[in-house]
Amino acid sequence: MKTEAQKLFRFLRTKPVPANTNEILALERTKLANERTLLSYIRSSLYLLLGGIGLLQLEELGKIHWLGYVALFVCVIFLSIGIVRYIVLYRRLHKWNRILFVDTIADPKDKEMEEKSRQK
Repeated sequence: MKTEAQKLFRFLRTKPVPANTNEILALERTKLANERTLLSYIRSSLYLLLGGIGLLQLEELGKIHWLGYVALFVCVIFLSIGIVRYIVLYRRLHKWNRILFVDTIADPKDKEMEEKSRQK
């Protein structure tokens, strides 16, 4: 049983192999969604950065330079919020990794050794 499960889960990033496949797949989807969300925060902050720099470069519209500075400020806030959210969720997922993924699939040899130790 253990070798079949190891073959199935050898491409996943979590080790050891858990007993409940639904939980491992849900955790992997959540990890990927967390990475995707961080990339979208980075993309949005880069757009704000480009827009802010573009507004500051326009000399004809001197009255809206303040909007360029606001865009630069919001860019930094967006990026920091994205990084903080990624780190918080990453730590939470790491805790779930430790809780859920204890090696619950035992080898028959392990079971025999446990029975022998109990008998003694």
